[in-house]
Amino acid sequence: MEQRSLILLGLLMSQSQHGYQINEFIERNLSTITDMKKPTAYATLDKLSQNGYIDIQLEQEGNRPTRKVYSINDSGKQYFYQLLLNNLSSAERVNYQGDIGLMFIDFLPLEKTIPALEERLNNSKKLLEVMKQTPSHGVRSGVNLAVEHKITMLEAEVAFLEKSIRNLSLYSE
Repeated sequence: MEQRSLILLGLLMSQSQHGYQINEFIERNLSTITDMKKPTAYATLDKLSQNGYIDIQLEQEGNRPTRKVYSINDSGKQYFYQLLLNNLSSAERVNYQGDIGLMFIDFLPLEKTIPALEERLNNSKKLLEVMKQTPSHGVRSGVNLAVEHKITMLEAEVAFLEKSIRNLSLYSE
């Protein structure tokens, strides 16, 4: 929940927003950083409100249904800074699902293993190109750092796969 709270509180640091705005921004701009879905975002916003970190005001525009506008309060700002510092200073243990297959690669013949790894390599290169198309978000933008981190990790994956395919190809000769 801490990462979700960090995202939502961070979005509210710049301005008060209604849930639709928040979810729209996450879906459009943060899909490479988080897989948070609308129900999870709303549940987390409710929890943050219950814990006293955000305030909710009801807003009515014309004939539209009443909607909630979320605002971060002073307590929420303190909690946000705490979450942000914890997040920035922690080392992550990353689990790649593809590593499971690598563990058992010896059970496949090389003529099946190498094409599978080549397909993974091509998919990783496609992802890398998509990430490289992400527009810059200004001079001093944390979004740029997050995108750069993703690009660096994908570049490492591509280099690892190229090296592994080369090494495995030596065995097949």
